[in-house]
Amino acid sequence: MSFHRKPITFVNHVNIKVQNLERSLEYYQEVIGFKILEQTKNKAKLTADGNTCILSIEQPDNVIPKQGRTTGLYHFALLVPRRSDLADIVHHFIAKGIRIGSSDHLVSEALYLNDPDGNGIEIYVDRDPSVWEWRNGEIAMTVDPLDFADLLKTGDSEKAWEGLPAGTVMGHIHLHVSHLNEAEEFYTKGLGFDVVNRFGDQALFISAGNYHHHIGLNTWQGVGAPESPANSVGLESFTILLPDEAYRKNMVASLESIGASVTEENGVVTTKDPSGNRIHLAV
Repeated sequence: MSFHRKPITFVNHVNIKVQNLERSLEYYQEVIGFKILEQTKNKAKLTADGNTCILSIEQPDNVIPKQGRTTGLYHFALLVPRRSDLADIVHHFIAKGIRIGSSDHLVSEALYLNDPDGNGIEIYVDRDPSVWEWRNGEIAMTVDPLDFADLLKTGDSEKAWEGLPAGTVMGHIHLHVSHLNEAEEFYTKGLGFDVVNRFGDQALFISAGNYHHHIGLNTWQGVGAPESPANSVGLESFTILLPDEAYRKNMVASLESIGASVTEENGVVTTKDPSGNRIHLAV
């Protein structure tokens, strides 16, 4: 889990919009295994360890359903500490009759599902970085079938489900964007990430500190896809955690040098990528 702590730059929080807060809270507690940290009339902060908010959900005024063929969230990804944790989650999903997708990415083993509003969720565990393959500066990733029989050997089907393990973090976020070249400039020159994998001309994966990816970017909703309306289900914002204030000042200067706008309100520094995805820069 060393890729999600200082001095690495990483995504530590995601804020999504939903149509019905109560319905979503039931889902995120009963199915995904979060606990509520704070709740107001139209927003809730969720935690795995009881202290740290890694996911917020909110119900906008006059909310409308998720809009197709727009930029925004593809999925957010919850990283669990141990392979046995992922196995326990599979046993839990089986017991509840939850339909999931799955994949072996070489660097990780992953489960996929959607919340009641169609917001994409990945839950995954990393393989040890010593077995990751790097070739000419790019990390090898694939989409192979997940070996459930082998995975489930590490879990305990008799153990009572206790929710997400305390060490769960926001592992990465994957976004729909309008144009990959614009996104690449913003995230590399502006935010300082490195491209670590290219999936043809449709997607790229970026990270800090040689992680397999902290952010995925794709044009699978169509090149030139528009932003989704502010009141639609989907991504509200995500937060990138930076090592210190000096690092943030340099990042703001880099963003402004490529023409990106940066605002500060009540101590919250915010920017937007060229596709309208809102990003908070926290220290």
